[in-house]
Amino acid sequence: MRKSGQCAAAIITVTTATLAATGPAAVGAPTAAGKPALTDPPAVTAGGGPHNAEGGPGLARRGVVVNYPSPRSPRVPQVPASAFVVADATSGQILAARRPHARYGPASTLKILTAVSFIPVLNPDATAVASKRAVSAEPDLVGLKLGHRYKIADLFRALLLISGNDAAIALAEATGSFSKGIALMNAEAHQLQANDTVVRQPNGLDAPGQHVSAYDEALIARRALQIPAFLNYDETRSTWFPITLRDRIELFNEDRLLTTYRGFIGGKTGWTTPAMATYVGMARRNGHTLIVTLLHAVPGTLFTSATAMLNWGFRMDGKISPAGWLVSPLPSPARLPPAGAWRHPVRTVKASSSGGLLMPFTVACMALTALALGACGLARRHRFAPSRGGPGRHEVGQPRHQIDPHEQSDHDGKRCVNGVAGCARNQGHRGELERLESGSGKKRTGQEVLPRHIRST
Repeated sequence: MRKSGQCAAAIITVTTATLAATGPAAVGAPTAAGKPALTDPPAVTAGGGPHNAEGGPGLARRGVVVNYPSPRSPRVPQVPASAFVVADATSGQILAARRPHARYGPASTLKILTAVSFIPVLNPDATAVASKRAVSAEPDLVGLKLGHRYKIADLFRALLLISGNDAAIALAEATGSFSKGIALMNAEAHQLQANDTVVRQPNGLDAPGQHVSAYDEALIARRALQIPAFLNYDETRSTWFPITLRDRIELFNEDRLLTTYRGFIGGKTGWTTPAMATYVGMARRNGHTLIVTLLHAVPGTLFTSATAMLNWGFRMDGKISPAGWLVSPLPSPARLPPAGAWRHPVRTVKASSSGGLLMPFTVACMALTALALGACGLARRHRFAPSRGGPGRHEVGQPRHQIDPHEQSDHDGKRCVNGVAGCARNQGHRGELERLESGSGKKRTGQEVLPRHIRST
């Protein structure tokens, strides 16, 4: 263990009860890679498929579901996505939808549910140890190192800014175990009445039986809007992530609308070969907060489609009869006492009365920890001191090199410092996605190194 491990405070671990994960039957999304046009896969109806009346019977209608106030009303934009929902987050009104309950692979948009499930129970200042399962995840890694400790808040930023698949696994395991993390996510989906959702992987990578619907992703996004910590993480444009005590990388937010769309709050992109392109976006204008979800979309069209849908939604919100409703969550169950990296109240332990002195045990521990961290900080200050040009701009001893956050295809959303090996691992795949989003549709040569069935953003 390096000096960083010597500077960390001890973690108290307590065993917690395992939550039961429930969900409908499995369905596999078909592969559509290489096809120039969008092809809808067969949807599943058992256990709440596309004909499920959740949110109103009108949502079961075929085609685009919308109630235009007049024949001259602006039409819903035609977007190349098999399923979508445009909804008002405040009122719960669904303005328009297409196949809202059809089930598809979520890809990395599932990471919104990951964050929504774990933020309320994990202490952002606690640390989690990177396991073999976490460091073995691929692609799209922040670059966790086996056995190293990482701050929970840093893992959430890596999860939402650059879609770190290794960060997602580390966060799931921080709940006590990988299976407990998955159970928490399925329990959260059930509590939100996202009944088309079954979770198998916290990072959204394709797995048998894992699926969501455009309707469910709108429910999950509405919950995310109610969590200030989520918005704080998701709105971050760039941040530094410490890989080790000596190495760190700069992360840039992948969502282009964060800097190009007025009133944009946050969102998440996703892509795998079976799931195709997926997206969740949220924006607020003139007191109206809208959610747009896109599933099984043509790669390279997400930001254009989301922009068109949000523009139409803001134009029509309050002027159109709802096509359906986002249902309210079920009553929140009482949470179990947290453990490990979980949030927990500070406990004070009194010394023995024979000593004649009562001293809060936790205060002493906190004081010692602060001294240790302070010593480590002094030892590292010369390496990580920011330049006068602004915090986090470059590292002392490193040449200045400004990276445009909108041109990240060759950087995988990250800036390498001190030759971090993991930085180049996924350049091929990220380059493909960024080029698809920019409309060029060109693939990098190194992209084919990754197995087709595990590519995800």
